[in-house]
Amino acid sequence: MDDSHIAVVGAGLAGLVAARHLAADGADVTVVERRDDVGGRVRTRTKDGFTLDRGFQVLFTDYPAVRRELDLDALDLRRFTPGATICRPSRRAVLSDPFRDIGSLFESVRNPEVTTSDKLRTLALRQDVSTRDEEGIFASADRSIRSYLRDWGFSEDYIEHFVAPFYGGITLDRSLSSSKRVFEYTFKMLSTGSTAVPAAGMQAVPEQLADAARDEGATVRLGERVESVESDGDGAVVTTGRESLEADAVVVATDPKEARRLTGVGSIPTEAHGCVTQYYTLPSGSGLDAGKRIMLNAPSPDPNTVVPLSTVAPEYAPPGAELLNATFLGAAAQDNSEEELFEKTRRTLEAWYPDRYFDDLELLHTDYISFAQFAQPPGVHESLPNTRDAPGRAYLAGDYTAWSSIQGAMRSGKEAADAVRDDLS
Repeated sequence: MDDSHIAVVGAGLAGLVAARHLAADGADVTVVERRDDVGGRVRTRTKDGFTLDRGFQVLFTDYPAVRRELDLDALDLRRFTPGATICRPSRRAVLSDPFRDIGSLFESVRNPEVTTSDKLRTLALRQDVSTRDEEGIFASADRSIRSYLRDWGFSEDYIEHFVAPFYGGITLDRSLSSSKRVFEYTFKMLSTGSTAVPAAGMQAVPEQLADAARDEGATVRLGERVESVESDGDGAVVTTGRESLEADAVVVATDPKEARRLTGVGSIPTEAHGCVTQYYTLPSGSGLDAGKRIMLNAPSPDPNTVVPLSTVAPEYAPPGAELLNATFLGAAAQDNSEEELFEKTRRTLEAWYPDRYFDDLELLHTDYISFAQFAQPPGVHESLPNTRDAPGRAYLAGDYTAWSSIQGAMRSGKEAADAVRDDLS
């Protein structure tokens, strides 16, 4: 790899991981990113002293690629309490993991939303997925999450009131029509690791990856859009608005639509699930009793979840204030104004907490995200492109070569780097 020049298009998680490994192998690596900062879909902004991630995003600490690529201690993680609070008008009930949150065992046992049979099946499911790795899970026969849970014998109430909002938040598909492989693997990760956010916000993840790539010698050029990628068996030419870069190989690590435009690979998925997320502030001591757990809206996706973010990560809010996040699912949410969505959240909180008003709830920011992740119906993973499916010396890196997740993105970056190294050695 010494003296090879590799171009990487896109400074999201996949591109930065690829750049770091290629530079560590001795290549001269140039990363070109159209935005003014790194991160792709993993982004954070600050407003009035609040830390606002783009959408509600979290890090599963037991993802193998996360443990391989990141210094988790340096990220100064703030961890959620395992489980969730199932909410409906005038009632909130905790469902936690008794193996990792022994303090909530009594509350979970008494939870009226979940039958004893469902709790026992959950423990059996935990044992089942613990014996299988990522490769085995994603090679298994597939069906929808809903069908899979019914086959396991879970009750419809458990599926609708806990799994639909909880895994609807992960897959952005409250209908549970997504691949059961995603459910199995994320359930495995939730059973063994933590759910967390960096104290400085989720963009600390790609920033750490970018620093690691630069430390290995990679150059990261921001604010420069790639117009075209041309590649054959001898190399590649990456044309930007500024110049043409000649390279021995190019890793295309953009979002799926842009990757399809640049490479012409038709199997790159572009059907998407979106969401709308809002951030709100409340005065300190608001009286919410969810602790560090996600709050699930059992009856409705409007909003699907409410998250007490500054309780989990106090650094996300300035002194004297609390920060909440709410996520809305479904196409209809994209057509609602931010005022309509805010009012839905306020009414939902007042229904959950009938002993108080939420006139002090204030809207901080709204993100309308049309492409949060690519759709993952049953069987989709067999149709996804391989890193070598682009023509010539072009290689694909993105979660769309694996599965839609931080794990998929980081894993794909390493796989693309390995493919380049093997082909150029």
